[in-house]
Amino acid sequence: MKLMSKKLWNDDAGFVVSVELVLISTIAVIGLLAGLTSVRDGVVCELSDVAGSVQDMNQSYAFNGVVGHSAATAGSSFTDQSDFCDSADDEAGAADNCITFAGTPADEGGAAPTPVNPTP
Repeated sequence: MKLMSKKLWNDDAGFVVSVELVLISTIAVIGLLAGLTSVRDGVVCELSDVAGSVQDMNQSYAFNGVVGHSAATAGSSFTDQSDFCDSADDEAGAADNCITFAGTPADEGGAAPTPVNPTP
């Protein structure tokens, strides 16, 4: 039994490989987290652009009344009002519709969030 435990204690085959794998996997996970954060910000910007284009559509309509020999219809109209956060001076390449990207959330031990507008 003593001989077997001494063999196991002195055996270092595979030790270097496992340390390298742990180091490589740690670096890969940190890189993935940074990459996924960038992907998240890009997706939010694109969805914000889609929402802005739908929001900027003018949905006003109008039609005149028609009078015939034995019937008549009244005209009608609707004017689209400005929505919340509508503005013509949206910054190009940044999220619009009152969307801002903040830094580290306060509940995660960081300082107060500071607004950051990413550029594509």
